[in-house]
Amino acid sequence: MQIIPVASGKGGVGKSLLSANLAIALGQAGKKVVLADLDLGASNLHLVIGHNSPKKGIGTFLTGETKFEDIITPTDYENVSFIAGDSEIPGLSTLKVAQKNALIKKFLSINADYLIIDLGAGTHLTILDLFLLSPQGVVVTAPTVTATLNGYLFLKNAVFRLMAATFKKGSKAAEYINKLRADSASLQRLYIPKLVEAIEAVDPENAAQFKARLRQFRPRLIMNMIDEPKDADKGQKIRRSCQQYLGLEVESLGVMYRDSLQDKALASRLPVIVYKPNAVLSQAIYRIAEKIIQTETLSFDETFEMATEEANDDYAAKMSYVEDLVGTGALNVSELGEMIKQQQYELTQLRNENNMLKAKLVKAAQQGFKV
Repeated sequence: MQIIPVASGKGGVGKSLLSANLAIALGQAGKKVVLADLDLGASNLHLVIGHNSPKKGIGTFLTGETKFEDIITPTDYENVSFIAGDSEIPGLSTLKVAQKNALIKKFLSINADYLIIDLGAGTHLTILDLFLLSPQGVVVTAPTVTATLNGYLFLKNAVFRLMAATFKKGSKAAEYINKLRADSASLQRLYIPKLVEAIEAVDPENAAQFKARLRQFRPRLIMNMIDEPKDADKGQKIRRSCQQYLGLEVESLGVMYRDSLQDKALASRLPVIVYKPNAVLSQAIYRIAEKIIQTETLSFDETFEMATEEANDDYAAKMSYVEDLVGTGALNVSELGEMIKQQQYELTQLRNENNMLKAKLVKAAQQGFKV
């Protein structure tokens, strides 16, 4: 079974949207999928898949009211089962260690091809531990400054959590980290590669073990809510920061455009890939599902180049959809005016970028001629 934890540094970036629709896409491909709502304290994944408010779920299992097997319930979608969360039990968002371990043990015993875990937003230790159940967890972010920063910080905290799990209490590596914790600000500012070098000098065995685990840890990034192709480049910034400051390689799993169709689908109590399978957003989810199934062995550079190409292709499809709306009269005059203004702004930006590139090319050519 492949575990796919889905996390985000902040809320509102489409984590639950992806989790639910990805589960259905994999189910349609003939894979047996269990979708679990672990956004404890704010559980609402049942709404995305059109389920009524659950009577049993993670909460009733942890309180001993129901067996774990009984909270895995069938859905209306082929090959997809669902484990509901629980936002009504006080304190459930902060699990005790024994509760967390019991839950993890049950997760690992599930008989399925994929277990998709929709985690809560943020960097609580429980969230980080569940994210680290897989070396290829998915981080969903958006192109805004705060979302990209929080996406990077989530991965940074995951690396520190991996380090804490590797350096056992009493080891020289743990003692070295504890000394640094006296000045937590300094610890946070340290580059992980530099920190590992320092630990290597005092505890080479544990340092080697951590480096091996870090090489196996290959989280995957999805840039959601993009409005234009260049928004996909924000993923590259996260990737470069992870390489430089964390010594961590991050793969791109794809991009998803912002689409108001998702709100209509949610109001209809249907996942967007069921509501409109041919929509640009739906096709992006199907593409992500296909990548997961194929588990292609691409280099890191190739995955981000592919994300840029996909962003351009989806943008063209999105514009084609606008033309269809205009032709059918589904787009009113004021909406069309706003879209034209936005397009004019984007065209101006592209012209400026093209002029800058042309100037660089001319300068480079002139320097070449001088040589």
